[in-house]
Amino acid sequence: MTYQIPQPMLAKSVPTVPDPAKTPGGLSFEPKWDGFRALVSFDGERVEIGSRGAKPLTRYFPELVGAFTRILPEPCLIDGEIVVPTGPTGAERLDWEALTQRIHPAASRVTMLSEQTPAMLVAFDLLARGDRDLQPEPFGARRAELVDLLGDVPHPVHVTRTTDDPAAAEQWLAQFEGAGLDGVIAKPLAEPYAPNKRAMFKIKHARTADVVTFGYRVHKSGSGVGSLLVGLYDGDGKLWNVGGVAAFTDKRRRELIDELEPLVVRNDDGVAVTGEAEKSRFSGGRDAGFVRLRPERVLEVRYDQLEGHRFRHTVQFARWRPEREPSSCTYDQLETVAAYDLGDVLV
Repeated sequence: MTYQIPQPMLAKSVPTVPDPAKTPGGLSFEPKWDGFRALVSFDGERVEIGSRGAKPLTRYFPELVGAFTRILPEPCLIDGEIVVPTGPTGAERLDWEALTQRIHPAASRVTMLSEQTPAMLVAFDLLARGDRDLQPEPFGARRAELVDLLGDVPHPVHVTRTTDDPAAAEQWLAQFEGAGLDGVIAKPLAEPYAPNKRAMFKIKHARTADVVTFGYRVHKSGSGVGSLLVGLYDGDGKLWNVGGVAAFTDKRRRELIDELEPLVVRNDDGVAVTGEAEKSRFSGGRDAGFVRLRPERVLEVRYDQLEGHRFRHTVQFARWRPEREPSSCTYDQLETVAAYDLGDVLV
């Protein structure tokens, strides 16, 4: 039994938890797991793990491959999320940084990390079971099949919890962020699986912060500002890189070069001073260099979540804040999220 791994079904952002009565057949709500989207194909002997971007993930998670081979009860095609939990029992949370470290070219390091920071799979859809293609079935039926197939399968496979109560979904949105999750997903119960289409809804936290820009990267085209690097001050007055702001139009990118010119830091010869920003595991060979700016200009950005000392995702530009002092751009303006045990999310 060989399965063709499809493009995963996607979600479109909505500002609030939607009303199930406005969707024919109603909605099913579930936590939004912030990890690597994974389509797991098991033919009864071999396991293949594909990502959202069709990048194979199989070699990076040998502990999952071994576990799937042992505990999956029959051939199947699962849609889910690979996550890494860390922390003591009773205070676990998802660890995005530990998860990203798992993508490494060296086999020896992959093996070491599979032992030090083992991953797990949270399953939320079943696309095939045995020789049956379940994608044309409504989600309500696929969910029932998923629970029947995997409900009693042990760790590291977990079936995500669901509810049809929007009030419970609102509570999850408020609480589960403390365990490292980043929102809620709403799925139409009566709809079939729709590969590469935004047929679901995602609700994430929407927050704003004032940050100071300390540099910019030149756009990949070689013309204009590709992204602004922005920072926040800690209690000791140290400026931390918290992320980047991009998605400017061609016209705006060129305008920003001129607007930011007076802030460019230059050496004694008048040459612009450059620096190198932190690279993520997904930077590949992309240049991390940037043009340094004096940290004097403040902007407001929209963000959803803080991970360590950085914003978890790319932030969005909201507006310039010329009335704000750069020194006021501190971490203490950010909302504090109460801790929540990951084990209580998995129940």
